[in-house]
Amino acid sequence: MKLFKRQQTPFSKKSKRDIPTDLWTKCESCGQLIYNKALDETLRVCSKCDFHFSLTARQRLDLTVDAGTFEEWDANLVPKDPLEFLVPRPYIEKVKEEQERLEMPDACITGTGLLSGKPTVLGVTDSRFMMGSMGSVVGERLTRAIERATEMRLPVIIISGSGGGARMQEGMFSLMQMAKTSSALMRLDQKGGLFISILTHPTMAGVLASFATLGDLIIAEPRALIGFTGPRVIESTIRQKLPEGFQRSEFLLEHGLIDLIVHRRDMKTTLAKLLDAFIK
Repeated sequence: MKLFKRQQTPFSKKSKRDIPTDLWTKCESCGQLIYNKALDETLRVCSKCDFHFSLTARQRLDLTVDAGTFEEWDANLVPKDPLEFLVPRPYIEKVKEEQERLEMPDACITGTGLLSGKPTVLGVTDSRFMMGSMGSVVGERLTRAIERATEMRLPVIIISGSGGGARMQEGMFSLMQMAKTSSALMRLDQKGGLFISILTHPTMAGVLASFATLGDLIIAEPRALIGFTGPRVIESTIRQKLPEGFQRSEFLLEHGLIDLIVHRRDMKTTLAKLLDAFIK
């Protein structure tokens, strides 16, 4: 016979399913548990180690463009399935799933808006949509935006958060976008246009090997992973230990790949100053 019986309370009756599981986020860098509301207040930057979490394309635009001024371009462009890619699952099914989950047609948003009152053309990639990989729609939207900026004589800012590089499900159609975006930027440069490239965590592979590193100015957020291939793949290939901080923003600034490292809270102010300095 039990001598003691635990008294039921309103709290003990509450099932685990009723307890919110999305109140905290663990920092990828230092492991600190951060209350999500507090994380949003710091623009999704870890208050302990200053690690910059990835942002959605819409969040990036909200931090960069003056409120109510952004006009999206080419939102009707959606991916096709030219190769009828089926492995490990049908490509068209994956695309539809991502579109419904994220409420965006592909991994990129382009358009025009005011940045501290200055008309600017912007493109932002979103790492949530198939790792922000560059398929034919991403390349086409960026190319059209660059071409319009050339015609309108406006500066271009592209914020890259693409860890997936070229989208393998589109094969050569995806790889073509590297040359296409690069060619559009060359024509912008020939007309005297300004292109500022912002690299965020992560910016990798075909995106880095094309438009992302062709900026007149290349800016990165602190400690962002930036490279063509991940460090583990490189180490296993060359059978050597890579230097500390290899492929992080600070290492790349020291070795001349980028021009500036700018904290997220200072990014809009810095961009406004740069536009003032370079646009007459």
